[in-house]
Amino acid sequence: ERYSYAERELVLSGPESEGSWCLEYGKLKAKVETLQRNLRHFTGEDLDTLSIKELNTLEHQLDTALKYIRSRKNQIISDSISELQREEKTLRDQNQMLVEELHEKEKAMAQQAQWEQQNQTQSPPSFLLGSPLPNLNMGTYHQANGVGLEEEGARPQARTNSLLPPWLLRHVN
Repeated sequence: ERYSYAERELVLSGPESEGSWCLEYGKLKAKVETLQRNLRHFTGEDLDTLSIKELNTLEHQLDTALKYIRSRKNQIISDSISELQREEKTLRDQNQMLVEELHEKEKAMAQQAQWEQQNQTQSPPSFLLGSPLPNLNMGTYHQANGVGLEEEGARPQARTNSLLPPWLLRHVN
């Protein structure tokens, strides 16, 4: 409803508003030209037509603008430095925590190694604790009529009580 009401008002105003539009256009055109001229002056163009007073005013405006720009730039740099200092402190704290954690782990590993070394010196090595080693018989032993004979010619089932592999026993005999 609001939009349709505003539209009806525009349509109803008719010829009177056309004159105000033309007047408004002239004002806006003059403002645009002034702004463009000022922009050319700020960029250092078309300064030949300016008087001493206008040049001093322009210089003052530029100085004020530069002061504001420098102030803003310094504020941004200061904020950036503060943020970087906070990040540095955070990183230093994290680094310190990691160093402490590393020292604790190294200490724990050293204690573990010392404990294992003490346990090894207090008890005999595990390979010595196993079952006693079996007797090693290198030859073949045959029983014939209840008497043990070693025969060179015949090779019946050999009785060996060793941990040597069978292929090595063939070469030993």
